[in-house]
Amino acid sequence: MSWDQQQNPYQQQGYGYDYNPNPYGGQQQYAQQPYPQQQQYVDYGYTPAADQTAPLPPVAEPEPAPEQEPAPGAEEPQPEPAPASGPAAASGPAPASGPAPDPRSKPAGRDRYFDTLRAVALIRVVTYHTFGWAWCGMVFPSMGIMFGLAGTLMAKSLERPALKVVKSRLRRLLPPFWFWGVFVVLAMLIHDWMPGWQIVYWVVPLGDPPGNAWGEQAWEILWYLRTYLWFVLLSPALLWLFRKAPIPVLLGSLAPILVLNFVWSGPDNRLGSALWDLSTYLFCWILGFAHRDGVLQRMKPALVVVASLAAVAYGGWYAFAHQADFGTYDLDENPLAQAFWSAGFVMLLMWAKAYFKIDFAWLARFRRLDRTVTVFNARAVTIYLWHEIALILAVPLIDQMWNVPAFEKWLPLDSQWFMFGVGWILIAVFIVVCGWVEDVAAKKKPRLLP
Repeated sequence: MSWDQQQNPYQQQGYGYDYNPNPYGGQQQYAQQPYPQQQQYVDYGYTPAADQTAPLPPVAEPEPAPEQEPAPGAEEPQPEPAPASGPAAASGPAPASGPAPDPRSKPAGRDRYFDTLRAVALIRVVTYHTFGWAWCGMVFPSMGIMFGLAGTLMAKSLERPALKVVKSRLRRLLPPFWFWGVFVVLAMLIHDWMPGWQIVYWVVPLGDPPGNAWGEQAWEILWYLRTYLWFVLLSPALLWLFRKAPIPVLLGSLAPILVLNFVWSGPDNRLGSALWDLSTYLFCWILGFAHRDGVLQRMKPALVVVASLAAVAYGGWYAFAHQADFGTYDLDENPLAQAFWSAGFVMLLMWAKAYFKIDFAWLARFRRLDRTVTVFNARAVTIYLWHEIALILAVPLIDQMWNVPAFEKWLPLDSQWFMFGVGWILIAVFIVVCGWVEDVAAKKKPRLLP
């Protein structure tokens, strides 16, 4: 939410992707709200895609899309097992047998474990925005997971020149945002919105883009793009600092949220909103660095497990102990609880990935499921930006179904589950109609489906 609508700096907009029209002052219902119950924006993501690369060349590959691995998805790993003999000879020292057939050892391969986490996070985004279940954030803290994945992919990308990496990330993030923003801004202008100079944040969202209450349900989710953009810009310096002192920097990344929560709440403006969001998910982003650099692998398993469970326990305790302050135990309304719960949860996921060498390679045996995960990752930005509009449009569409006697008799038109299903159908339409923008941003041939 834009800073000029905030009331309580301890309740920041969109901690998670939970939609809350008044995140600083407790929940509030809007007359234009189409949902049967209060909606909240939870941390869901999109998260954008990260590290989309060309199939085999590990150096000349194009830069990754925000928050998602190589967008071509399953298309890239598939051709790789074949080059075990012919291309192996052309690549010099690589043997024609042995490790060569394993696509997971190739830089251009995809990590299906990360892909699956990202896909589940996006599904959880839509689920929360449909039903508003407060416990969703504890079952699967999507935003913390998405920032953790983005952090490790950013560390991987920064093996190349930092300026090129940052420019490439901006190129992949901003065009889909601009395309989506044209429709939202025009709709708000039609509904009596008159922007000031702050409209520049609709060009580069370094601060919360402004908007009116009519379109708030659509633009409220942009806090995530703003936070991700700042992390991308800060990553070269953060990664340099992390590699100087990995463990102290990782532990110290929880200090900013403690300071904001107990010492100084920050300025009551766009900068203050950005500080809260950055502080909430800083540990998860740095944790991505730790995973990429092998720091988690070198730590003692007992220490990692105990530290993770302690962080989760503190975050859960703080959420339930302060229900009276925030009006709910929902993590997305409580930045400190969100920070610690996500920190412990994501650390366990990252450590398990490294320690047990989880790769979800078995996913390829289930072609439809593997294909679905591929589409979710290649169209993560599209799903994140358009899913709320899909849920909004589902309401008047269902209203029209009441006029058809057969639909009224046989379909559960008054069920949120039915709206959930209709919302996914509309999301699929947006993937086909609008997803090509992600291909254009990645300098690829536009396709209806990746």
